[in-house]
Amino acid sequence: MQSKRLRLGILTPSSNTALEPITSAMLSELPHVSAHFARFTVTEITLSERATGQFDTSRILAAARQLADARVDVIGWSGTSAGWLGFERDEALCRQITEATGIPATTSVLALNEIFAKTAVRRFGLVSPYTDDVQQQIVRNYERLGIECVAERHSGLQDNFSFAEVSDQQLMLMMREAAFARPDAVTTFCTNLHAARLVREFEAATDIPAYDTVATVVWKALRMLGVDTEPLMHWGRLFMDVR
Repeated sequence: MQSKRLRLGILTPSSNTALEPITSAMLSELPHVSAHFARFTVTEITLSERATGQFDTSRILAAARQLADARVDVIGWSGTSAGWLGFERDEALCRQITEATGIPATTSVLALNEIFAKTAVRRFGLVSPYTDDVQQQIVRNYERLGIECVAERHSGLQDNFSFAEVSDQQLMLMMREAAFARPDAVTTFCTNLHAARLVREFEAATDIPAYDTVATVVWKALRMLGVDTEPLMHWGRLFMDVR
């Protein structure tokens, strides 16, 4: 029996209403693991200077230091900004968080990229709520990794709060349409979507793995702490199949 309590520190966009309840629901399968959240201001997702400035490292580090006060065992950035700003941004952020707090760190996007590597994904489907230009930038960044986006669907939204209001029906339709090209995997790429609960149904219907970005950071944080993720298997193949 696991006796040591483990605490996951999760960095959260201020206008996000999806990732906290989803993360907590996932961890309810592991009574010895809890999630603790710190917010910093994010309200709009565009490529404008004002919007990209929301992800200034100093703002994120201030939130990470709050999590360090709770003596969390790992800090995860549950956000996808590196998808359009560049993966190196998250790599640098993790180093800076650890330098500032002494706590190991990960992110949704770095975890997703690791999962793609572990499962040999070379063709993927991309589902997001974002605008055309943000979506295109994500596609280009994955092309640089040698990973081709063979199908994509997006909602054309930029108000971060509105992402959580995309309906289950619309999300499932977008996921199923992204599956038509038979990619190696589909990712629901935004931590303010209620997509994680749809993954099991989608995988059963299509036989294609789905990697949600709320789930990826939870998966990686647990793996970093040596926690068996199989109890979370009903949240998708990720938690049972990817080691």
